[in-house]
Amino acid sequence: MRTILTRLLGAGLLWTAALGASAQEYPAQQITLIVPFAAGSGTDAVARIVGMKLADRLKQPVVIDNKPGASAQIGAQAAAKAKPDGYTLFMTTNTSHSANPSLFQKLPYDPVKDFTPVARVGELPFALVVPTSLPVKSMRELIAHAKANPNKLSYATPNSTSLVASETIKRIAGLDIVGVPYKSSPQAMTDLIAGSVQVYVTDFGSGLQMMKSDKVRTLAVTTAKSSPLLPGVPSMAEALPGFDLTSWNGIFGPAGMPAPIVDRLNRELQVVLADAEVQEKLAGLGFQVWPSKTPGEFARYVEDQLTHWSTLIRQAGIKPE
Repeated sequence: MRTILTRLLGAGLLWTAALGASAQEYPAQQITLIVPFAAGSGTDAVARIVGMKLADRLKQPVVIDNKPGASAQIGAQAAAKAKPDGYTLFMTTNTSHSANPSLFQKLPYDPVKDFTPVARVGELPFALVVPTSLPVKSMRELIAHAKANPNKLSYATPNSTSLVASETIKRIAGLDIVGVPYKSSPQAMTDLIAGSVQVYVTDFGSGLQMMKSDKVRTLAVTTAKSSPLLPGVPSMAEALPGFDLTSWNGIFGPAGMPAPIVDRLNRELQVVLADAEVQEKLAGLGFQVWPSKTPGEFARYVEDQLTHWSTLIRQAGIKPE
């Protein structure tokens, strides 16, 4: 019995040593960072800023792999099925990991069981925009116009935040407007400018440049307070008291990633997100850096957000597809 225990202990020590060695050697090759949204989206912009600095830290290329479509399900499924060796990571948002479980009756992945949380990155605010051709200049005017023209306005929904925010506005204000799904944020913005859709709740990352131009009219930001990036634009709560909606962003790996590699990535991301140049670039997108201190903290946050978004979606009256 003593011999068996000695062998088991020895095997355990060897396994621990092997994991430690793999973490020290990691990374030995290129890392792929899957983004479940199109190039030009807010998450894509954040991924490219963070990925470039992470590559500097790890001394290996970090390549962005955009896999848009199906409300982030395509990218999420690809990431979940990847080998859990730290060479395929996944930067995503509340769309895939908080909202989709309540928006769809069946998903090709489990947001908790199929992933290893690595680090929360931060939050990306949204704002409601309309084409300049629409005769409204405030949320109150938009609400009055929509009520005077039932079922004649449409809104774009390229992600869950846009969908839930728009449906919540519909419910609170009692509006009859039609949702139009989009595969990507840039296409939704293009169609809004052309007048094909009349309302779009867009993220700052992909929409801020247009919001600062004269091509769209920005009526309100979806956060509880106004944004210094959009002087003079009120918060949605001024027209709809209590309204407060934003989008979180984080990095995962497939389930089963070795803890030493997860911890290494988390430590490096802490340094990346504390970098002044990175923070300045992200702030230019309206992105608020808010890293989790540990992978465990991020895991708990993900589970809390599942409950939070389930409540938001139920309150908005959205039925799962």
